[in-house]
Amino acid sequence: IYADPAKRLELYFRPKDPYCHPVCANRFPTSTMLLRVTRRSKKKQQLDPKEQSQPEVQFEMEILGIVTTVYKFQGMSDFQYLAMHSGPDGKQTSMYDKVLMLKPEKEEFFNKDLPLYIPPPIFSRLDTPVDYFYRPDIQHRSGYNNPQVSGENLIGLSRARRPHNAIFVNFDDEEIPTKPLDAAVQNWKKVCTNPVDKKVEEELRKLFEVRPVWSRNAVKANISVHPDKLKVLLPYLAYYMLTGPWRSLWVRFGYDPRKHPEAKIYQVLDFRIRCGMKYGYAATDMPVKAKRSTYNYSLPITVKKQGSHTVSVHDLKQGLGSAGTSGAKKPPSSRYKLKESVYIFREGALPPYRQMFYQLCDLNVESLQKIIHRNDGTESECTERDGWCLAKTSDDLRDSMSLMIKQIIRSTRPALFSNTTSSEDGKEQLAYESGEDEDDEEEEEEDFKPSDGSENEMETEILEYV
Repeated sequence: IYADPAKRLELYFRPKDPYCHPVCANRFPTSTMLLRVTRRSKKKQQLDPKEQSQPEVQFEMEILGIVTTVYKFQGMSDFQYLAMHSGPDGKQTSMYDKVLMLKPEKEEFFNKDLPLYIPPPIFSRLDTPVDYFYRPDIQHRSGYNNPQVSGENLIGLSRARRPHNAIFVNFDDEEIPTKPLDAAVQNWKKVCTNPVDKKVEEELRKLFEVRPVWSRNAVKANISVHPDKLKVLLPYLAYYMLTGPWRSLWVRFGYDPRKHPEAKIYQVLDFRIRCGMKYGYAATDMPVKAKRSTYNYSLPITVKKQGSHTVSVHDLKQGLGSAGTSGAKKPPSSRYKLKESVYIFREGALPPYRQMFYQLCDLNVESLQKIIHRNDGTESECTERDGWCLAKTSDDLRDSMSLMIKQIIRSTRPALFSNTTSSEDGKEQLAYESGEDEDDEEEEEEDFKPSDGSENEMETEILEYV
């Protein structure tokens, strides 16, 4: 614990009890001394036995060292959960010998009838008292009606909309918007107060003229703009697709990709790097960042980090998009730009994250483009799953991309594949699971959730605008 400043010191009142919840101590720097004090007493010789003489006491002190770190238990002790059972007469009976397997047991041990004992899945994550500030009642705009209560999602149904005013479109919606909401126009005019912001607006307009559909990461890689200003600018120039082959993408107002077969090159591909025993390499064998994981859950035994500063409209007006203090060392032209690899796939290079959202036109590999353009000129119907492409096009792309990644890992770490047998066409181990097998793949890759750095547009972007 001392070697890791981010950890808190744990104290277990019952160390041998696996159900014992510890109390935690915080780490503090200090400058104190460790002393060794010796007390010596010497009795005086008594001339008169009736007199009571006081012994001579001497203290010797020695400095043993300097203490630079101390741990203080400042929190309250959490609930202590015991494996006990209350009988009909109120008598408590211990169940430790019945629920703890301390040695290999026979089948009879597991077939015993026991009282129901379910320990709590998690204890309190706070060990210090805090004031809970309840949110005030939400003041909705006039004409607002609460949505119908649904069993699918009962959280946040009555939350007021955030003031970014994006327009969301589903694949089965008949009409698409041709202009932004008035509130989106007013929001952008409110923060667009300097020439650099107007230049960014023109640059984004030109991007949508060249290409009517963009992902947010692709925009960030082509324009240097503060992320909080981009949240206000995108709803001013484009609408957001929620479902279908262009889901999680921003589409220029007035452009309907469902009516233009050439829009298939802008469709999205959800690609995840496959790993596991059947692929020949594990997650730890790849020099690719893991996505958001349950292992990153903040436990009470870790020190809480300070949250990032929330940017207000006033801050945006002060020119965070042009000359903010946080990135003064970088020129304004590239301070907020992302690398091309966040949205472009190239042969011979690993993706920066294990889950990526690519547009088909950004797969810069000739063999992949041949798969995409197999039905050029013969597109007959735009479907929600495959768009204007042939059926299973996404599956074929994932198979080819997975083989490319496996070859890269094989070249960098040949020892991983020394004991693996190759199949006839090289695709046996990397065959794409579909249908019933798709659920198995999701279970294997459950910990590959998008991280803050990867900006999973499908999960985080909707939350920013709804």
